[in-house]
Amino acid sequence: MTLLASIPSPAHSTISLGPLTIHFYGLMLLASIAAAVWLTGVRYVRRGGNWDLIFQIAVWGVLAGVVGARLYHDVTSWNEVQQIHRWWAPFAVWKGGLGIYGGILFGVLAGAIVIRRAGESIPKMLEIVAPALLLAQGIGRWGNWWNQELFGKPTSLPWGLKIDFANRPRGYQGFTTFQPTFLYEFLLALIGVGLLLLLERRYRFRPPALFALYVAYYSLFRFFIELIRIDPAHHIAGLRLNAWVSIFLFALSWGFFVWWQFFRSDSTPAEEQEPPPPPGPEEKKKPKQAKKPKKPSVNVKGPRMTVPKGRVRSGR
Repeated sequence: MTLLASIPSPAHSTISLGPLTIHFYGLMLLASIAAAVWLTGVRYVRRGGNWDLIFQIAVWGVLAGVVGARLYHDVTSWNEVQQIHRWWAPFAVWKGGLGIYGGILFGVLAGAIVIRRAGESIPKMLEIVAPALLLAQGIGRWGNWWNQELFGKPTSLPWGLKIDFANRPRGYQGFTTFQPTFLYEFLLALIGVGLLLLLERRYRFRPPALFALYVAYYSLFRFFIELIRIDPAHHIAGLRLNAWVSIFLFALSWGFFVWWQFFRSDSTPAEEQEPPPPPGPEEKKKPKQAKKPKKPSVNVKGPRMTVPKGRVRSGR
């Protein structure tokens, strides 16, 4: 079969600048962090916040996120870690192997501590950061393209990803092009960012309902991505481990969203509620003051005699 078209893979994943070696996987990670900080900061400042808190959250959230992501990978894919045959193998983030679920968990927990110490609302900040996290995940997937890793099953589609022979898994050496899962996740993440921003504009959500939608959306399409990936992974009942994690998180986040948004009673304190919208031009007019009762023109002393209407005859 003649190959009509394909997505080429980069020949090198690093660049040397003297004694310094730069990994493009790391550059993609930095780009994803910068994009997340930018989008979160813009959204937070529009709500009256300041950039200082966003930078503090980013520093601690990123450090904890990298630790959590690598820890998740080490626990769930220890076989891949052992293949490096170096003492520093569990820490080799430059060789790929960052579990996004562990990164989000540890990063959110660290960010929540910073937010709490700053006296800000954690649910509201989760609402602000949700689209930014999805954007970062999409950009970060380009690191898999540079490393020629985590691709899908063989395909003859025009957008198949060409993989070098040395990077093809065992049993797939005879195939040339594979499903570009990195591209699928990138495009779906961009679509998700747009959907979250559109839903937030059209509907009023109770924080952190939008964050729950973000988790549900990512878990949903990640489940289908897991069905076509062929990299080594633990399997339970015929499904990859991350597919089961996606099912669990989708059910948990979607159930939380429905309950939190539609069935939970509104017991939000007054200081946590959104301020009412500013009054319109008509509402700014001063209300008419009630008319004071008129005083009688003749000051009569003593009790007044009430005369029914129609009983007084005019004099003749």
